[in-house]
Amino acid sequence: MATGPTLPELFAQKTDAELLYLAQNARRYPPALGEAAVRELQQRGLVPTAEQLTPAAAPPPVAVPAEQPWYRVAADALGQLFRPSATYFVTPLLLALNVLVFGLMVQAGADVFQPQAAMLVAWGSNFSPLTLHGQPWRLLTSCFLHGGLAHLLLNSLALLFLGRLTESLIGPGRLLLVYLLSGVGGSLLSLWWHAPGVNSVGASGAIFGLYGLLLALAVTGAVPLSRQQRFGLFWLILLLVPSQLQAGLQGTGSTDNAAHIGGLLAGSFLGLLYAVFQRRA
Repeated sequence: MATGPTLPELFAQKTDAELLYLAQNARRYPPALGEAAVRELQQRGLVPTAEQLTPAAAPPPVAVPAEQPWYRVAADALGQLFRPSATYFVTPLLLALNVLVFGLMVQAGADVFQPQAAMLVAWGSNFSPLTLHGQPWRLLTSCFLHGGLAHLLLNSLALLFLGRLTESLIGPGRLLLVYLLSGVGGSLLSLWWHAPGVNSVGASGAIFGLYGLLLALAVTGAVPLSRQQRFGLFWLILLLVPSQLQAGLQGTGSTDNAAHIGGLLAGSFLGLLYAVFQRRA
């Protein structure tokens, strides 16, 4: 026995206008006709479904952190500079060692702003008569002594900036090696330059070694930096180094530019050596 088309099949053959008329006047016809017209209109995308009419659940409110006072922001920033981590610990260690040695020297009777020459010699300064005659360790210990609070603060600020940057580029171990060898290189050139005699202290030679290292890294591209970053680093070093050497020439006689240049040369050489090994790896 043959059967006619079903209601959905019948309504699928109707025009949009006919379906809209049936849907709008559904009360005049049996409920099944109005529902079938609406379903067909929904399939054609002319009428939204019940799911589309249901409003989406509102997202949970986002907690907005309270704005911190400026002094807490500053304290957090300083904490990140001084707080050691797995990849950043040599710079804070060197800073702490410099401050500790200076504090112990002051506690032993040294003047805070201008320690006595005899006190510096007693604590391991690069004093020619002793360094050249049986006490070569002064080439290194002198790098952890400072000729006053201002000297310590200036070198500490430079070490914070250069140490953090260098440690992130070549790692803590290599930073420590470059720092120590550059300090010794600065002390050696100071001895040679000041042939009549010298009593030199300070981390400046080691810090200038970091300048030289970064300059060599920027020139050779031995570290993963973009061309723009390398260019910026190159010009930053070229601006800072001459200005600090000029300040040394215009400063007091206690400024040892020979140690600065010796550290700069040592750091540059080590940076070039690092670049060679990186290319062979």
